[in-house]
Amino acid sequence: MLSPPYDKYEKLYVYHLDATDLPPVPSEDLIGTWIEDGNPILFFHRPKDQLISDLCREHACRLVYQADLDYSDWEAGQEIAPFEVEGLSVAPVWHEAPADITIDPSVIFGSGFHPSTRLCLETLLKYYSTPEVDIESMLDLGTGTGLLAITAAHLGIRRITAIDNNPLACDVARKNILLNGYEREIDVIMADLRQDPPETIVDLVVANLYHTLLAELFETPSFWQAKLYIVAGFIPSMEDQLLAALPTRKVRMLERRRNDRWCLWVLSPVID
Repeated sequence: MLSPPYDKYEKLYVYHLDATDLPPVPSEDLIGTWIEDGNPILFFHRPKDQLISDLCREHACRLVYQADLDYSDWEAGQEIAPFEVEGLSVAPVWHEAPADITIDPSVIFGSGFHPSTRLCLETLLKYYSTPEVDIESMLDLGTGTGLLAITAAHLGIRRITAIDNNPLACDVARKNILLNGYEREIDVIMADLRQDPPETIVDLVVANLYHTLLAELFETPSFWQAKLYIVAGFIPSMEDQLLAALPTRKVRMLERRRNDRWCLWVLSPVID
């Protein structure tokens, strides 16, 4: 995340270590620590070869790989800039013009530029404004930057739980929620959805997740307790696996949407 003396991202210096239980790294140049399969991936604004060498020696670990890249390359070559969807404006923290929502995207998925996140954002706006749909509570699975949860709070949804299994994502989401003033409306929880399935007695579930995790959730009966589901994070070649996991007699598909090669489904449980 951004903290003084930095007010924007330019270069990323990335170090992947095979350490476990690495203590906090004391550096003002640290952007954050991403945990992947139990191992830390450290992101810095500046090169930190000596610091990493010292950490490896002190904690008996080794450097698996390192890289340096432009921030736009981390974002698939896209510059993070303000955008608007259906009258809702979103801007990064370093942009001076006013916006409805301001976020620090850090190095976390869900800044709104990926087609999957954009699909979720557009669909959330659409269904919230549909007269027949009354959404007062929401569960945001795989919250990332917290953008979708913050959008929900901005629309007027007052009970929102945002879940992610990445500690850095949870920290970034909490920062963005505080930045936008929605800490009363949104709770952020770090959880592994496979080990700790969420309570879905809410009006809306938004799940922008890996297709394999979606398939597992689809096959969990307790997952289908909400009134409406927006699910995304998959491409057409993955849909057969998801359809096979979907309890078609209990769930109906209201809409299928697509942006680029990414897909989104809107689902609703069948009321007996």
